[in-house]
Amino acid sequence: MSESVDRPDAVLYEKRGAVAWVTLNRPDQLNAYNVAMRDALFGALSAVHDDLEVRAMVLTGAGPAFSTGGDLREFGTAPSPVVARWVRFRRDVWGRLKALPVATIAAVHGFTVGGGLEMALLCDIAIAAEDTRICLPETGVGMIPGVAGTQTASRRLGLGRALDLAVSGRWIDAQDALLIGLVAEVVSVAKLESRALEVARNFAQLPRENAALVKLAVWGGLELPLGEGLSLERRLAYRLSMLSDHEHRHDRGTRGLRHPRKPGAPRR
Repeated sequence: MSESVDRPDAVLYEKRGAVAWVTLNRPDQLNAYNVAMRDALFGALSAVHDDLEVRAMVLTGAGPAFSTGGDLREFGTAPSPVVARWVRFRRDVWGRLKALPVATIAAVHGFTVGGGLEMALLCDIAIAAEDTRICLPETGVGMIPGVAGTQTASRRLGLGRALDLAVSGRWIDAQDALLIGLVAEVVSVAKLESRALEVARNFAQLPRENAALVKLAVWGGLELPLGEGLSLERRLAYRLSMLSDHEHRHDRGTRGLRHPRKPGAPRR
């Protein structure tokens, strides 16, 4: 059963059980994001972050495209690209997306371009429809990818493939994206929504704290030498074991209150 939540129209937000479904909703502009969408997306991601019932999130786009990145008609009116990006990053939308304590799935289709692709790279995995067309075109307009694309692409795809996409600005299709590891799987356009929801519901079976610690170990470890990454993993594993032990003791204590031991009865 879906639970709708009122959000600005530029982004739609609903809950499908333990899955948050976030839709970029400027289909007539191919979901190019402007300040209104940035603010609405920040609000939706904050709702995901704060709602302890949510254990997975799907990010998708309405209409014929996932997203074509920043709306140049709006950001292009700033005095310089530097000012435009300051406006875009005044709220750390992309940091909030990357740091969500739940599994995140980008369900991409159609044009997935520039900042749109970079949003997908900030999610934990991406599932692509067969019609997906991918490009990082920023160098062609005198810029570089600025929604963490130079960092996430190199970590996910490797140095050579990341540089190829970022420097050349060439287009690739869904099968190419699958081949280089940019997406986890490719499905038909008709099955994209149902498959993304199926994957999200599988992820949502994991307790929220567990998913958060796994993400912290993997994403955080990318920035560390191997030895320090292994140390981080051990600390987080210990933290999770302590949490599990605490919950086990709490459950035993709760059962004891509901079913007190009779005097003289043997201890179990």
